[in-house]
Amino acid sequence: MRKKRIVIALGHEALGTTLPEQQAAAKNTAEAVAEFIRQDYQVVITHSNGPQVGMIHTAMSEFAKNHTEYTATPMSVCSAMSQGYIGYDLQSAIRGELLTQGIYKTVSTILTQVIVDPYDEAFYTPSKEIGRILTKEEAEAEEKKGNHVKEVEGGYRRIVATPYPMEVVEIDAIKALLNADQVVIACGGGGIPVLEQDRHLKGASAVIEKDTAAGHLADLLDADMLVILTGVEKVCLNFGKEDEKPLDHMTVSEASEYLKEGEFGEGTMAPKIKAAIDYIGDSAVRKVLITKLGPDKNTIGTMITK
Repeated sequence: MRKKRIVIALGHEALGTTLPEQQAAAKNTAEAVAEFIRQDYQVVITHSNGPQVGMIHTAMSEFAKNHTEYTATPMSVCSAMSQGYIGYDLQSAIRGELLTQGIYKTVSTILTQVIVDPYDEAFYTPSKEIGRILTKEEAEAEEKKGNHVKEVEGGYRRIVATPYPMEVVEIDAIKALLNADQVVIACGGGGIPVLEQDRHLKGASAVIEKDTAAGHLADLLDADMLVILTGVEKVCLNFGKEDEKPLDHMTVSEASEYLKEGEFGEGTMAPKIKAAIDYIGDSAVRKVLITKLGPDKNTIGTMITK
Protein backbone atom coordinates (compact mmCIF):
# COMPACT_ATOMS: atom_id res chain seq x y z
CA MET A 1 0.00 0.00 0.00
CA ARG A 2 1.54 3.29 -1.09
CA LYS A 3 1.81 6.30 1.16
CA LYS A 4 -0.44 9.30 0.72
CA ARG A 5 0.90 11.87 -1.72
CA ILE A 6 0.71 15.64 -1.49
CA VAL A 7 1.67 18.37 -3.94
CA ILE A 8 2.49 21.72 -2.30
CA ALA A 9 2.33 24.76 -4.60
CA LEU A 10 4.21 27.81 -3.32
CA GLY A 11 2.88 31.13 -4.58
CA HIS A 12 4.80 34.39 -4.84
CA GLU A 13 3.83 35.44 -1.31
CA ALA A 14 4.95 32.08 0.07
CA LEU A 15 8.33 32.39 -1.63
CA GLY A 16 9.33 36.04 -1.31
CA THR A 17 10.89 38.37 -3.87
CA THR A 18 14.45 39.22 -2.82
CA LEU A 19 17.13 36.64 -1.99
CA PRO A 20 16.85 37.18 1.82
CA GLU A 21 13.04 36.92 1.58
CA GLN A 22 13.34 33.76 -0.49
CA GLN A 23 15.71 32.13 1.99
CA ALA A 24 13.43 33.01 4.94
CA ALA A 25 10.43 31.67 3.03
CA ALA A 26 12.34 28.48 2.20
CA LYS A 27 12.86 27.93 5.93
CA ASN A 28 9.11 28.24 6.59
CA THR A 29 8.42 25.87 3.72
CA ALA A 30 10.93 23.38 5.11
CA GLU A 31 9.08 23.30 8.43
CA ALA A 32 5.76 22.68 6.67
CA VAL A 33 7.25 19.92 4.50
CA ALA A 34 8.81 18.23 7.53
CA GLU A 35 5.42 18.19 9.24
CA PHE A 36 3.78 16.45 6.28
CA ILE A 37 6.60 13.89 6.17
CA ARG A 38 6.10 13.24 9.87
CA GLN A 39 2.48 12.47 8.94
CA ASP A 40 3.89 9.91 6.46
CA TYR A 41 3.13 11.80 3.23
CA GLN A 42 5.23 11.63 0.09
CA VAL A 43 5.85 15.27 -0.87
CA VAL A 44 6.28 17.08 -4.19
CA ILE A 45 6.80 20.86 -4.22
CA THR A 46 6.08 23.27 -7.04
CA HIS A 47 6.67 26.99 -6.86
CA SER A 48 6.15 30.40 -8.39
CA ASN A 49 9.03 32.11 -10.18
CA GLY A 50 7.40 35.41 -11.19
CA PRO A 51 9.77 37.94 -9.59
CA GLN A 52 12.80 35.70 -10.06
CA VAL A 53 12.36 34.91 -13.76
CA GLY A 54 11.60 38.58 -14.43
CA MET A 55 14.78 39.58 -12.63
CA ILE A 56 16.83 37.04 -14.59
CA HIS A 57 15.28 38.06 -17.91
CA THR A 58 15.95 41.74 -17.19
CA ALA A 59 19.54 41.08 -16.11
CA MET A 60 20.34 38.95 -19.16
CA SER A 61 18.68 41.44 -21.51
CA GLU A 62 20.71 44.30 -20.03
CA PHE A 63 23.88 42.23 -20.33
CA ALA A 64 23.21 41.52 -24.01
CA LYS A 65 22.39 45.18 -24.56
CA ASN A 66 25.70 46.34 -23.09
CA HIS A 67 27.77 43.52 -24.61
CA THR A 68 26.77 43.23 -28.25
CA GLU A 69 28.89 40.13 -28.80
CA TYR A 70 26.37 38.20 -26.68
CA THR A 71 22.84 37.28 -27.75
CA ALA A 72 19.71 37.79 -25.64
CA THR A 73 18.69 34.86 -23.43
CA PRO A 74 15.45 33.07 -24.44
CA MET A 75 12.56 32.94 -21.95
CA SER A 76 12.85 29.15 -21.69
CA VAL A 77 16.46 29.45 -20.53
CA CYS A 78 15.52 32.17 -18.01
CA SER A 79 12.83 29.83 -16.70
CA ALA A 80 15.38 27.01 -16.33
CA MET A 81 17.72 29.36 -14.46
CA SER A 82 14.95 30.32 -12.05
CA GLN A 83 14.11 26.67 -11.38
CA GLY A 84 17.70 25.96 -10.38
CA TYR A 85 18.05 29.16 -8.37
CA ILE A 86 14.87 28.63 -6.34
CA GLY A 87 15.25 24.85 -6.14
CA TYR A 88 18.72 25.25 -4.62
CA ASP A 89 17.38 27.33 -1.71
CA LEU A 90 14.39 25.06 -1.18
CA GLN A 91 16.24 21.75 -1.22
CA SER A 92 18.98 23.11 1.03
CA ALA A 93 16.48 24.40 3.61
CA ILE A 94 14.33 21.25 3.50
CA ARG A 95 17.33 18.93 3.82
CA GLY A 96 18.58 20.89 6.83
CA GLU A 97 15.18 20.86 8.55
CA LEU A 98 14.71 17.13 7.97
CA LEU A 99 18.15 16.30 9.37
CA THR A 100 17.46 18.52 12.38
CA GLN A 101 14.37 16.41 13.05
CA GLY A 102 16.25 13.16 12.56
CA ILE A 103 14.61 12.42 9.19
CA TYR A 104 16.95 11.10 6.49
CA LYS A 105 15.62 11.71 3.00
CA THR A 106 17.16 12.97 -0.22
CA VAL A 107 15.69 16.22 -1.57
CA SER A 108 15.98 16.66 -5.35
CA THR A 109 15.18 19.47 -7.77
CA ILE A 110 14.13 18.36 -11.24
CA LEU A 111 14.54 20.87 -14.07
CA THR A 112 11.14 20.23 -15.59
CA GLN A 113 10.04 20.77 -19.18
CA VAL A 114 6.34 20.97 -19.99
CA ILE A 115 5.07 20.44 -23.52
CA VAL A 116 2.50 22.97 -24.75
CA ASP A 117 0.35 23.05 -27.88
CA PRO A 118 1.73 25.42 -30.56
CA TYR A 119 -1.88 26.08 -31.59
CA ASP A 120 -3.01 26.98 -28.06
CA GLU A 121 -5.24 30.07 -28.22
CA ALA A 122 -2.92 31.78 -25.72
CA PHE A 123 -0.26 32.18 -28.43
CA TYR A 124 -2.68 34.32 -30.44
CA THR A 125 -3.54 36.53 -27.46
CA PRO A 126 -0.38 36.90 -25.30
CA SER A 127 -1.00 38.80 -22.06
CA LYS A 128 1.70 37.98 -19.49
CA GLU A 129 4.02 40.95 -18.90
CA ILE A 130 7.72 40.16 -18.44
CA GLY A 131 10.96 42.07 -18.12
CA ARG A 132 11.64 45.74 -17.56
CA ILE A 133 9.99 48.87 -18.95
CA LEU A 134 11.09 49.44 -22.57
CA THR A 135 11.46 52.65 -24.56
CA LYS A 136 9.49 53.07 -27.78
CA GLU A 137 12.60 52.27 -29.81
CA GLU A 138 13.30 49.12 -27.81
CA ALA A 139 9.66 48.04 -28.13
CA GLU A 140 9.81 48.47 -31.90
CA ALA A 141 12.99 46.40 -31.99
CA GLU A 142 11.24 43.61 -30.04
CA GLU A 143 8.35 43.64 -32.48
CA LYS A 144 10.76 43.37 -35.42
CA LYS A 145 12.10 40.19 -33.80
CA GLY A 146 8.55 38.79 -33.73
CA ASN A 147 7.90 39.44 -30.04
CA HIS A 148 4.79 41.11 -28.63
CA VAL A 149 4.74 44.30 -26.56
CA LYS A 150 2.09 46.45 -24.90
CA GLU A 151 2.06 50.04 -23.81
CA VAL A 152 2.12 50.54 -20.03
CA GLU A 153 2.69 53.42 -17.68
CA GLY A 154 6.19 54.73 -18.30
CA GLY A 155 6.77 52.94 -21.59
CA TYR A 156 6.27 49.43 -22.95
CA ARG A 157 6.52 45.86 -21.64
CA ARG A 158 7.08 42.64 -23.51
CA ILE A 159 4.18 40.19 -23.25
CA VAL A 160 4.16 36.41 -23.75
CA ALA A 161 1.54 33.67 -23.97
CA THR A 162 0.30 31.54 -21.07
CA PRO A 163 -0.54 28.19 -22.72
CA TYR A 164 -2.08 25.18 -20.98
CA PRO A 165 0.33 22.40 -19.89
CA MET A 166 -0.11 19.21 -21.91
CA GLU A 167 2.68 16.82 -20.91
CA VAL A 168 5.37 16.87 -18.22
CA VAL A 169 8.49 15.55 -19.95
CA GLU A 170 10.27 14.42 -16.77
CA ILE A 171 7.20 12.83 -15.15
CA ASP A 172 8.81 9.36 -15.04
CA ALA A 173 11.82 10.74 -13.15
CA ILE A 174 9.52 12.56 -10.71
CA LYS A 175 7.51 9.38 -10.12
CA ALA A 176 10.68 7.30 -9.65
CA LEU A 177 11.99 9.67 -6.97
CA LEU A 178 8.59 9.82 -5.30
CA ASN A 179 8.30 6.01 -5.32
CA ALA A 180 11.73 5.95 -3.66
CA ASP A 181 10.19 8.08 -0.88
CA GLN A 182 12.31 11.12 -1.68
CA VAL A 183 11.21 14.76 -1.54
CA VAL A 184 10.89 16.24 -5.03
CA ILE A 185 10.86 19.86 -6.25
CA ALA A 186 9.46 20.01 -9.79
CA CYS A 187 7.55 22.12 -12.34
CA GLY A 188 8.96 25.32 -10.86
CA GLY A 189 7.33 28.42 -12.31
CA GLY A 190 4.84 26.20 -14.15
CA GLY A 191 7.66 24.32 -15.85
CA ILE A 192 9.83 25.26 -18.83
CA PRO A 193 7.38 25.57 -21.74
CA VAL A 194 8.58 23.62 -24.77
CA LEU A 195 7.23 22.74 -28.20
CA GLU A 196 7.63 19.24 -29.62
CA GLN A 197 9.27 19.20 -33.06
CA ASP A 198 9.88 15.68 -34.34
CA ARG A 199 12.15 14.17 -31.67
CA HIS A 200 13.34 17.51 -30.37
CA LEU A 201 12.00 19.97 -27.82
CA LYS A 202 12.25 23.69 -28.49
CA GLY A 203 11.78 26.33 -25.81
CA ALA A 204 8.61 28.38 -26.27
CA SER A 205 8.35 32.12 -25.69
CA ALA A 206 5.73 31.64 -23.01
CA VAL A 207 5.01 31.26 -19.31
CA ILE A 208 2.79 28.47 -17.95
CA GLU A 209 0.40 29.48 -15.17
CA LYS A 210 1.98 27.94 -12.05
CA ASP A 211 -1.29 26.91 -10.36
CA THR A 212 -2.52 25.19 -13.54
CA ALA A 213 0.77 23.29 -13.76
CA ALA A 214 0.58 22.32 -10.07
CA GLY A 215 -2.92 20.91 -10.51
CA HIS A 216 -1.85 19.05 -13.67
CA LEU A 217 1.17 17.56 -11.88
CA ALA A 218 -0.96 16.53 -8.89
CA ASP A 219 -3.34 14.77 -11.30
CA LEU A 220 -0.51 12.94 -13.10
CA LEU A 221 0.89 11.76 -9.75
CA ASP A 222 -2.58 10.77 -8.51
CA ALA A 223 -1.88 12.87 -5.41
CA ASP A 224 -4.33 12.65 -2.53
CA MET A 225 -4.12 16.36 -1.83
CA LEU A 226 -3.04 19.63 -3.44
CA VAL A 227 -2.03 22.48 -1.12
CA ILE A 228 -1.86 25.94 -2.70
CA LEU A 229 -0.01 28.43 -0.52
CA THR A 230 -0.76 32.05 -1.24
CA GLY A 231 -1.01 35.49 0.41
CA VAL A 232 -4.41 35.05 2.13
CA GLU A 233 -5.51 32.68 4.88
CA LYS A 234 -8.79 31.76 3.17
CA VAL A 235 -10.63 32.14 -0.09
CA CYS A 236 -13.15 34.97 0.30
CA LEU A 237 -16.36 36.07 -1.35
CA ASN A 238 -16.58 39.83 -1.98
CA PHE A 239 -12.83 40.03 -1.39
CA GLY A 240 -11.65 43.45 -0.17
CA LYS A 241 -15.18 44.73 0.40
CA GLU A 242 -17.00 45.54 3.63
CA ASP A 243 -19.09 42.37 3.35
CA GLU A 244 -16.05 40.12 2.69
CA LYS A 245 -16.86 36.53 3.65
CA PRO A 246 -14.05 33.99 4.28
CA LEU A 247 -14.88 30.42 3.30
CA ASP A 248 -13.90 27.36 5.33
CA HIS A 249 -15.13 24.91 2.71
CA MET A 250 -16.35 24.77 -0.88
CA THR A 251 -17.59 21.96 -3.06
CA VAL A 252 -16.43 21.78 -6.68
CA SER A 253 -19.91 22.74 -7.85
CA GLU A 254 -19.97 25.77 -5.54
CA ALA A 255 -16.52 26.84 -6.68
CA SER A 256 -17.59 26.55 -10.33
CA GLU A 257 -20.66 28.67 -9.66
CA TYR A 258 -18.63 31.36 -7.88
CA LEU A 259 -16.25 31.43 -10.86
CA LYS A 260 -19.14 32.00 -13.26
CA GLU A 261 -20.34 34.84 -11.06
CA GLY A 262 -16.91 36.50 -11.27
CA GLU A 263 -16.17 36.22 -7.55
CA PHE A 264 -12.46 35.55 -8.04
CA GLY A 265 -9.88 37.82 -9.68
CA GLU A 266 -8.46 36.51 -12.97
CA GLY A 267 -4.88 37.30 -12.04
CA THR A 268 -5.13 36.23 -8.41
CA MET A 269 -7.57 33.64 -7.02
CA ALA A 270 -9.34 32.46 -10.19
CA PRO A 271 -6.37 30.38 -11.52
CA LYS A 272 -6.14 28.62 -8.15
CA ILE A 273 -9.84 27.77 -8.11
CA LYS A 274 -9.71 26.55 -11.73
CA ALA A 275 -6.70 24.36 -10.90
CA ALA A 276 -8.55 22.92 -7.90
CA ILE A 277 -11.64 22.11 -9.97
CA ASP A 278 -9.63 20.43 -12.75
CA TYR A 279 -7.51 18.42 -10.31
CA ILE A 280 -10.44 17.13 -8.22
CA GLY A 281 -12.61 16.33 -11.25
CA ASP A 282 -15.01 13.53 -10.37
CA SER A 283 -12.89 12.17 -7.53
CA ALA A 284 -14.60 11.67 -4.20
CA VAL A 285 -11.30 11.51 -2.29
CA ARG A 286 -9.06 14.24 -3.76
CA LYS A 287 -9.04 17.56 -1.95
CA VAL A 288 -7.44 20.99 -2.25
CA LEU A 289 -6.39 23.32 0.55
CA ILE A 290 -5.82 27.01 -0.22
CA THR A 291 -4.15 28.87 2.62
CA LYS A 292 -1.30 31.10 3.74
CA LEU A 293 2.10 29.88 4.82
CA GLY A 294 3.20 31.77 7.91
CA PRO A 295 4.22 31.55 11.55
CA ASP A 296 0.67 30.72 12.70
CA LYS A 297 0.58 26.93 12.55
CA ASN A 298 -3.14 26.96 13.45
CA THR A 299 -4.23 28.58 10.16
CA ILE A 300 -6.81 26.28 8.56
CA GLY A 301 -7.51 27.83 5.14
CA THR A 302 -10.22 26.89 2.64
CA MET A 303 -10.80 23.22 1.79
CA ILE A 304 -12.29 22.28 -1.57
CA THR A 305 -13.75 18.81 -2.13
CA LYS A 306 -16.15 17.03 -4.45
